[in-house]
Amino acid sequence: MIVLVMISSVLIAGVTFYQYREQTKDYHEVRLGKKEEQVKQSVNFTLKQTTYPQTTEYLGLIFKDDIYQISDVLSAPFNIYDLDGQLIKSSRPKFEIETSSNCLDAEVLNNLGSSAEKRYVERASAAGDQYQASYTYINDKRFKPIGILNLPYYEDNSFYDKELKEFLIRLGTVCVLLLLLAIGLAYFISKYITRSLETVSDMMHKTDLTKRNEKIFIEDPSSEIGRLVDSYNEMIDELEQSAAKLARSEREQAWREMAKQVAHEIKNPLTPMRLSVQSFERKFDPEDPDIDAKVAEYSKTLIQQIDTMSNIASAFSNFAKMPAQQNETLNVVKIVKLALDIFTEEYIHFISEEEEIIAKLDRTQLIRVVTNLVKNAIQAVPDVESPRILVSVTSEDEYVKLSVADNGIGIQDEFTEKIFEPKFTTKSSGMGLGLGMVKNIVETYKGTIDFSSQPEKGTVFTVRFPKENLAATA
Repeated sequence: MIVLVMISSVLIAGVTFYQYREQTKDYHEVRLGKKEEQVKQSVNFTLKQTTYPQTTEYLGLIFKDDIYQISDVLSAPFNIYDLDGQLIKSSRPKFEIETSSNCLDAEVLNNLGSSAEKRYVERASAAGDQYQASYTYINDKRFKPIGILNLPYYEDNSFYDKELKEFLIRLGTVCVLLLLLAIGLAYFISKYITRSLETVSDMMHKTDLTKRNEKIFIEDPSSEIGRLVDSYNEMIDELEQSAAKLARSEREQAWREMAKQVAHEIKNPLTPMRLSVQSFERKFDPEDPDIDAKVAEYSKTLIQQIDTMSNIASAFSNFAKMPAQQNETLNVVKIVKLALDIFTEEYIHFISEEEEIIAKLDRTQLIRVVTNLVKNAIQAVPDVESPRILVSVTSEDEYVKLSVADNGIGIQDEFTEKIFEPKFTTKSSGMGLGLGMVKNIVETYKGTIDFSSQPEKGTVFTVRFPKENLAATA
């Protein structure tokens, strides 16, 4: 509506301007024709009353004084030329004649001679004003041309320009009022049409998968809005059903994942326990003088792994707190050495520049981090000719840095982004659910875990724990 009002206003203004210009042009043409006819009648009357011969040579004498009288009476200055275009007599003052041309252009003479009406009108502009000049023949009583009558006519458009300006102002006022009216009508009509859509829009913005959503009820909606509301209400019903199914599926998936992780964590100490028992059975010698110390060492290793499984089993009843934190002041170097005692591989080496690095951590969870990383390193070097795994512990300002490096097959680039996903595993590297749980433990302590790897050259996992457990103190 607004655009139509604006377009119509512009078109009306354009047509009005064009109409005024055409009307002004026609007015001046008619007025020039009337002036020209009056002057010609006066000139012919003078020719009939003169006693001089009606020839070109006597035109100056014939109109010697009458030309001024005719010009004053008719308020129309005019000039008389001979047939060759030379000025014979003019009603203008002498100084104006001297400043103007006393000879007609050849183009004017040619156009006048070739005109069927024996009349030619020249249009031009001077000093910013438009003027016309008509040229007709002066005939004797035998209708033979003896001279040329020139009537200059200056167009005065001030009146029409003023009228046009006033009309455009009135038209602009009306258009502004119409525009304001159109804006008002458009606003109220659009509000009336879209009020139902606003209700639908507001309800859609409030739609939330985590809560129960209300349906839309609109009184006397249009057919289109009614179909939209019905579709929305059907969508809400389907959404509630889908949300219920999704919640149930997520709970089941969470329990499955938890069961997999618990089973994985319980299996980790079982293998070294089995190897320790087999080794003890194979190397047991009752006559060995150090048998008591060896039995105590094997028992300590088994009890340590049994405690780990016991903690996992206890935490199974509360998934949100699994694995629970039991923070205590530990010597990280000693605990890492203890965690490595369950591994019998000779290519596992441990280094630390310090004998004691104290931090507040959970003993069991620290052991689980070490055993998981070392086990993954072992699984990465089965086909290496000279396997080597290096475990190091260092102190970095307020952090404890634990590194596990191997010279195994490495990690391919396409697997680097998935390495900590709970269900991710590869047959070549053997990395599975353990790394996901390691990451959870490290992040629980506000620590970080990252790795660097080169295919066929090896991998280095680096864990940093804050010495003061910020999560526990908070």
